[in-house]
Amino acid sequence: MFPNLNLDPRALKGVMDKLGIRSQNIESTKVVISCQDRDIVIEEPQVVLIEGQGVRSFQISGDIREVEKAKPEISEEDIRFVQEQTGAGAAEARQALEDAKGDNAAAILRLKKEGS
Repeated sequence: MFPNLNLDPRALKGVMDKLGIRSQNIESTKVVISCQDRDIVIEEPQVVLIEGQGVRSFQISGDIREVEKAKPEISEEDIRFVQEQTGAGAAEARQALEDAKGDNAAAILRLKKEGS
């Protein structure tokens, strides 16, 4: 199926050009992938942008580490405020604040929407 798997880089580039696939090295010092509960940090990355058929994708390699995100500080005052605005219990208000990353307005909106 693939007659010559030992393509040298120039031959491979020629094949990719014929298929309309381009690649480009991206100079970078760090790549961070932000997830809900953690960040994936890639130090000293080798980043290649690959474009073909209207699609852009990245290939990334390097030294990988994960960093847990800190939970927001939820004060008793914030809990009472959310309770007053929504009629929710303390545990429900705390959970809404944690889910909203400490954002009082977002927690209130969520609880009011759930109560509708």
